[in-house]
Amino acid sequence: MEEKNKNTVLEFSPDTNLLEQSEYKFSLQDRETPNLYRHLFDYDSVPKVSFNHRVVPINMPDEIWMTDTTFRDGQQSTSPFTVEQIVELFKLLHKLGGPKGLVRQSEFFVYTEKDRRALQECMALGYEFPEVTTWIRANEKDFDLVKQFGVKETGILVSCSDYHIYNKMGLTRAKALDKYLGVVKSVLERGIRPRCHFEDITRADYYGFVVPFAEELQKLSEESGIPIKIRACDTMGFGVSYPGASLPRSVPGIIYGLLHYAGVPSSMLEWHGHNDFYKVVTNASTAWLYGCSSVNCSILGIGERTGNCPIEAMAMEYASLRGTTDGMDLTAITEMGRYFEDVIGYEIPPRTPFVGRNFNVTRAGIHADGLLKDEEIYNIFNTQKILGRPASVAVDSHSGLAGIAHWMNGFYRLNGTPAAIDKKHPVIALIKAEVDKEYEDGRTTVMGDDELENIFKAVDPATYKMVNHYHG
Repeated sequence: MEEKNKNTVLEFSPDTNLLEQSEYKFSLQDRETPNLYRHLFDYDSVPKVSFNHRVVPINMPDEIWMTDTTFRDGQQSTSPFTVEQIVELFKLLHKLGGPKGLVRQSEFFVYTEKDRRALQECMALGYEFPEVTTWIRANEKDFDLVKQFGVKETGILVSCSDYHIYNKMGLTRAKALDKYLGVVKSVLERGIRPRCHFEDITRADYYGFVVPFAEELQKLSEESGIPIKIRACDTMGFGVSYPGASLPRSVPGIIYGLLHYAGVPSSMLEWHGHNDFYKVVTNASTAWLYGCSSVNCSILGIGERTGNCPIEAMAMEYASLRGTTDGMDLTAITEMGRYFEDVIGYEIPPRTPFVGRNFNVTRAGIHADGLLKDEEIYNIFNTQKILGRPASVAVDSHSGLAGIAHWMNGFYRLNGTPAAIDKKHPVIALIKAEVDKEYEDGRTTVMGDDELENIFKAVDPATYKMVNHYHG
């Protein structure tokens, strides 16, 4: 008689047209002492990346989107925002996400009067997207707060590594699982959608805790008829995207297992990463590629330690992977950056992609010469059209004639017009002579627009008047 394995079911997959083992059962592996993966994380050396050469398939979901944690995780790392600032940034998130709601949700605290006012004012805007959600502690008072404000979904912290379960909370895996399921049931009883934050998943025992816990949540979801979302939190930035990397650090492996072993739908999976090892954007994109519909971000990537995944980066990743912006208004990225600097007073590092002051600015004269001849040579894309930021040149001792000409055409918006000034125009040489004197006298800083304009006016008043007349 043929032996039948009750734990494995063969089903024909319409996606691959193959018979696949579709069901695996992993039981909770309780233990007296924690598994801290000391072969990977010995603490006295840089964490190691191990490989088992198991490669899982790319499985891009039908829909992918971003969610926002600027006002929760992000705000913990900066001076607190005012209510007005939160509302204005929320409007910009709505603008960025476009009509399809590609910035699907935004996450709020509810603990202070200011937090609650901001939440209410954002909800009062009446936007479908971003949906306002919350993050709460595991107590009855918090559950009732969420219910009181009419919030439909809330995040719940359910730490899943033994570092947290044993060393922080003093529990065992079995006790932690029992506690977490009790909290989730309390939220479900109030008709609220739970979003379970699997904290520190990249140091967790994947088959001994993560998958069994996820399976239990799927059972609760089926019983209650309420969807339960899982946020896979790479709390310390240990995740890696390398093919064949082994768990617990493999982002492809984490997403594949939650889909294939625990049966969590792509739409109920969310990735939340940190940038401790410079991998936050790559890991978020990898989560998308391997079946996670949602990636959690913050404006400018603000957040604890090295920060969260920048939402502006993932908007660009979306457009790159899909070949379309799908209605996103990417000029909102420029507006966000300016709002942070001009209103909030937050200093953005000048070389930050897309939002830094110098991200599409060149100083080298040879580069400026290329920009004059064909902007596409040294600009990543049409930054004026896409972001509302023209390519520009910072004038200093290295800019040369081409750099000054490019500054002039950009500053006075002469590009593509009959009034555009070539680097061979006499006024360019006159301005360069004055700039050179500045640096010969010991100047080290970049020339400001006002300074250059004053030099232009002094050395050639007639051309200055003509240019300003054309500029209007």
